[in-house]
Amino acid sequence: MKTYCLLLDLVDDPALIAEYESVHKAVWPEILESIKSSGITKMEIYRCDNRLTMIIEATEDFSFEKKAEADADNIKVQEWEQLMWKYQQALPGSKPGDKWKLSNMIFSL
Repeated sequence: MKTYCLLLDLVDDPALIAEYESVHKAVWPEILESIKSSGITKMEIYRCDNRLTMIIEATEDFSFEKKAEADADNIKVQEWEQLMWKYQQALPGSKPGDKWKLSNMIFSL
């Protein structure tokens, strides 16, 4: 099992943040299927102010590249991602179009 931690910021607007959380209480079934079929077995998103942290547990054969390829051909995933940009903003220093940024583990107990 692999574990990943990714970070992203939300637009710092309380109404948009509330709406983002509401949308995530009823994630579209096609999105859930896309996540599961990629090899992700568990995903959690935490929020502190407008900073998000996503923890992913995935199978050994999971890869972000394969998931990106599959998502590029999935109309519902593209629709979801477009909707998410209403709420999300890239971390400072990110390349244009980058969303979630992979973080490096520096400690584990």
